[in-house]
Amino acid sequence: MNTIDAQVKKIKSDKRIGLMTHVVVGYPNLTTSRHLIATMAEAGVDFIELQIPFSDPLADGPTLMRANQVALGHKIRVKDAMRLMEEFSTTARIPLLFMTYFNIVFNYGVEAFCRDAAQAGCSGLIVPDLPLDEEYNDRLTYFAQQHNMYVIRTLAPVTPPHRLELNARSARGFLYLSGQQGVTGARRELDENIFLSIQRVKRYSGMPLAVGFGISRSTHIKQLKGHADIAVVGSEVLNVYHQADPNNAISAVRCFVRELAEATR
Repeated sequence: MNTIDAQVKKIKSDKRIGLMTHVVVGYPNLTTSRHLIATMAEAGVDFIELQIPFSDPLADGPTLMRANQVALGHKIRVKDAMRLMEEFSTTARIPLLFMTYFNIVFNYGVEAFCRDAAQAGCSGLIVPDLPLDEEYNDRLTYFAQQHNMYVIRTLAPVTPPHRLELNARSARGFLYLSGQQGVTGARRELDENIFLSIQRVKRYSGMPLAVGFGISRSTHIKQLKGHADIAVVGSEVLNVYHQADPNNAISAVRCFVRELAEATR
């Protein structure tokens, strides 16, 4: 069993919504990335996305785009992300996923990337710019499954019905729905159409559903209970770190994530 399945099963047995958070490898530096991962795991998250930095992260808003640029400025490479994954895949005791863009995977070599990611302990891949149609040529899902990793399918509020059906049919682990049109980024209020989007997806699939993009508060997580299976908080974690006093930034993240984790119950 993939560890994602086991974690989803545990979340359901606890009768709560899951929580996934996000870190950009190398932002603001590798040492702090380590502290952030360890802190979030200790604070009670269910999954963590480790984003491999890329020069043109099209799905990311200002916070994550800046983090990607800073990490690249530190010359962070895929090998650094692999090492970080290997370091935490056993000690964190929760599923860790790589999030990146397909150019990174393609340049590394699709089969080699899947092999090395799996050996490092990765449970799943989120590659938002690779459409399902390219599977015939690039075979990312095939090679991932050969190494017991899931490729998490991403959906948008405007994904047409035939694409919903295709993605639902090939999905493993969970589906990832963006809760709003556009790029990632914290919002004060949930998009008013988010629940309609969730209902749309559920008409085509009974797969567990993660919802991200704009989820930034414990109140958002409480609103999503009973609708989504996993809430994804990305940009706001880095905002909390960035806005805190430098001497207390990790503590600020710990308090924030604990508040989010408490809201899942």
